[in-house]
Amino acid sequence: MTDRDQLSRRRALALGGTTAGAVLGLGLTSCSSDDSGDSTDSGAAASDAASPAADSSDLCVLNSSVTQGPYYLDGALFRKDITEGKKGVPLTVKLTVRDQTESCDPVKDAAVEIWHCDAWGYYSGYTTANPGGSAPKESEDTSGANDKTYLRGYQTTDGKGVVEFTTIYPGWYTPRATHIHVKVHTGGKKADDTYEGGKVNWTGQLFFDDKYGDEVYRTEPYSEHTGTVTKLDDDMVYGGGGAKDGLMTITGSVKNGFTGTLTVGIDPDKENTGAGTGGGGSRPPGGNGSKPPEPPSGTPSASAT
Repeated sequence: MTDRDQLSRRRALALGGTTAGAVLGLGLTSCSSDDSGDSTDSGAAASDAASPAADSSDLCVLNSSVTQGPYYLDGALFRKDITEGKKGVPLTVKLTVRDQTESCDPVKDAAVEIWHCDAWGYYSGYTTANPGGSAPKESEDTSGANDKTYLRGYQTTDGKGVVEFTTIYPGWYTPRATHIHVKVHTGGKKADDTYEGGKVNWTGQLFFDDKYGDEVYRTEPYSEHTGTVTKLDDDMVYGGGGAKDGLMTITGSVKNGFTGTLTVGIDPDKENTGAGTGGGGSRPPGGNGSKPPEPPSGTPSASAT
């Protein structure tokens, strides 16, 4: 059996729910989540159905840590809406953070940070890094966005451990499947509209079933980026474990927008710097005839793992 066959089999089992999780020895802890996802419109398209992750999204697990990737920038802003005018299919990201070591109790006041690429595959701060395939230059669609802050932000969990972000469905770039980066911080504080101090408890990535991207990428402005999109089974970071490895439950439609939900289990006493599993950290080749830019002054080096 090839490595890819083993990955596909592992993923198929993991998406089967708690029984498959037990077979795989994932150490799942039954833990009812407060976020079951928004209900769907009865007359909507087929993509309104929840993704396969739905069977396991209400489980509290100690989520797998993966690389933070090469596009991280320090100093993201505290805000719910991170779009900054970027165009795309609306997406609400709703995460519930739980203490996996203490009966899955909600973690209050954790700072959750997310960042992802825009509809053409560009990250803020790295707008000359070629996303692969054929895409317009990022400078042609600034949409009033700050080129170092769009599609990045923090929110603090409420008493139920929940945060929500308003954003757009991410585009794609070579050689990765569609994803959103995420970090959970505790012990720090808000300062000058960003987060300082404390520690990172979890560094992960959020994933989507391929069928949603298949629909989204046929619409504007996504369709202006052409090329081969990497499928989830072929992604070098996604571990194949369903919700445990970041596969969100998705509801909604291209017409009405999507909601992605996931319960994230962390250990608040441990620190994770994002040097975990997953080798998909390298940047795409330099775009527009140039090398990818260095991070803005005062930000950490964006090294790949």
